[in-house]
Amino acid sequence: MGTRLSDAEQYAHLWGTAELAELFEERSRLQRWLDILAALATAQARLGLIPTAAAYQIATEAHAEKLDLDRIGQETRHTSHSMLGLIRELQRILPEDAGEYVYFGATVQDVTDTWFGLVMRDVGAVVWRDLHAIEDSLLTTAAQHRNTVMAGRTHGQPGSPITFGFKAASWADEVRRHLERLADGRRRWVVGQLGGAVGTLGFFAPHGLRLRAEFCAELGLADPGLSWLSSRDRIAEFGGLLAMMCGTLARIGNEVYELQRPEIGELREPTTAATVGSITMPHKRNPEGSEHLDTLARLARANAAVLLEGLTAGHERDGRAWKAEWIALPELCLLTGVALRMARHLLSGLVVDVEAMRTNLERYGDQLASEQILAGLTTKLGKHAAQSVMHEVLAPGRQDVHAVLDALVGKGIATADEGRAWVSWQTGDAATMVDEIVTRARQSRQSESEEWA
Repeated sequence: MGTRLSDAEQYAHLWGTAELAELFEERSRLQRWLDILAALATAQARLGLIPTAAAYQIATEAHAEKLDLDRIGQETRHTSHSMLGLIRELQRILPEDAGEYVYFGATVQDVTDTWFGLVMRDVGAVVWRDLHAIEDSLLTTAAQHRNTVMAGRTHGQPGSPITFGFKAASWADEVRRHLERLADGRRRWVVGQLGGAVGTLGFFAPHGLRLRAEFCAELGLADPGLSWLSSRDRIAEFGGLLAMMCGTLARIGNEVYELQRPEIGELREPTTAATVGSITMPHKRNPEGSEHLDTLARLARANAAVLLEGLTAGHERDGRAWKAEWIALPELCLLTGVALRMARHLLSGLVVDVEAMRTNLERYGDQLASEQILAGLTTKLGKHAAQSVMHEVLAPGRQDVHAVLDALVGKGIATADEGRAWVSWQTGDAATMVDEIVTRARQSRQSESEEWA
């Protein structure tokens, strides 16, 4: 039974997905480690470094369901070595002559770093799939609401008009950049590790480089070209990108969180009749999903920071760096997985209240057209003189001025005809930029593989 609240049956769905949890579940992890040992033995036999029969027996018997996990744990504690318990358990179920060649010349890091190469490959594939789905929802929303006018907001206050499509296009464009980063990084991250004691492959000389190439190919990983025992930038970069993705999803979530407030009411999360907002205040409809995206992003950043610490690893091996990754990277992957799942759900059923957007825009009279009025006045008075006049009319404490143009006309600064030309709820080039983002993203998607490759 798990000791972490995030592993509890009651709450696990909030901190990870079943799909990714399966990658990190103990027997699944051990199976991956066994697969790595079997691949190493197969490659070694191919080069004549160990008997072919031994490699065959290792590959045949290396199944996690055959392992006694209690025995592995006891032996790990007894020896104080993080891999010896698994090695001896595998040797126990193998014929004696084959057991001699288990883990032949390898190190803990050869196994666990190669495992991380597999983890980044598999998690990256899930992220690629889900990000594409999220982008598709955002592009559809951006196009659909290309001309849906709403108040833009800066510093938490209503500002000049924008369109909701413009806002959604901003989210989509950010997701597109993450997809580009993910595509570019694959060649750096999806690699194996075989370095031996200090990275020189000394145990396998003169066959080390060829062995590493064969070993990586056996697992479907790229050859790194150089041992990366203390070079942890691959892990840090991958983890940093996951944290950035979570940050983007939290930005979207925070927007829904704020705009779902009843006094604004422009967006609403999808919900069901069974959803309970509050036990003590039954009228509430809480934006639980949007809120949780921010929570997940905070934890993702914290774990990414641990991975960044690994960049300061010392000499040719430093357990302080890569053993911290054993905790932080799986946690970060799980957090990202659930953030992607929740964002997909949120965006696929997002309720957009077009009327509320228009009502909120109009409740301020023509105040929110102040940028357009300023531009019009500038043609008459010059920029700084116009700015001074607008400040006088809309100075702090004069929030009751809903008819800015009337005030200007009353002062003889502008005519009614001029004012009508200035105030039309223009949204600048918002719609054109939406078109550009949607078109560019759709073109990119046509040339991209559905799978991360």
